[in-house]
Amino acid sequence: MKTEKAPLSIVIIAKNEEKAIAECLESVSWAGEVIVVDDQSADRTIEIAKAHGARVVQKKMEVEGKHRNDAYALAAHEWVLSLDADEQVSSELKEEIMKMLSDGTPYAGFSIPLRNYIGNRWVRHGGWYPAAKLRLFRKNRFRYEEVEVHPRAFLDGKEGNLRGDIIHKGSPDFAHFLESLNRQTSLEAEKRFHEKRKSGLFLCFYKALDRFMRAFILKQGFRDGFLGFMVAYYAALYQMMSYAKYWELKERKNR
Repeated sequence: MKTEKAPLSIVIIAKNEEKAIAECLESVSWAGEVIVVDDQSADRTIEIAKAHGARVVQKKMEVEGKHRNDAYALAAHEWVLSLDADEQVSSELKEEIMKMLSDGTPYAGFSIPLRNYIGNRWVRHGGWYPAAKLRLFRKNRFRYEEVEVHPRAFLDGKEGNLRGDIIHKGSPDFAHFLESLNRQTSLEAEKRFHEKRKSGLFLCFYKALDRFMRAFILKQGFRDGFLGFMVAYYAALYQMMSYAKYWELKERKNR
């Protein structure tokens, strides 16, 4: 007997994710529609996505917020669950979503906890969990700010909270995490430069120290041991690298 699929569109943003996307797709096989928006992958991402029955749309990401909004516009169902290819839906979250779709809800969207991993270690503290994000929403009631880095989410209506987790295994090791930080700080520096933000060395040091203390002390990153220390260190390094790259952009302009 064929199991009826849930009236939900899963929209997955992907680029060169052949090692992770199969698990992502398997975790959402119960959904009525799965769309993979691929940013010109050079590996087997597209092949794997099609083998799992996903609809694949190829589109180069230029501005993250706009890229995501365009991807959600492809959805056929009213409700959309937004995922990255290195994320998976937990069984608890699946059951919650299925019940919500069956019972109905007054909410326009839901925030979902992210269970983040570095390697096989779950980062439980330092502000990394639950770190809920608005990922499940009515298609016509949600949009992202159309900027390149850290776009803000806007929801037209009430927001609820779910308890089940999205499992995020985006960093197989510290080196990979540092590569991601390098990309993000380049985008952050460009954003600061184009917005002509005021930024100086003192402010940079203050923000770096503040981020470290918040992550390691106030948000109890120390409870994760060395892992928690590295997470706090990277939080500080994000501020330092963003400022360094912003400073370089200013220097080039003044030459």
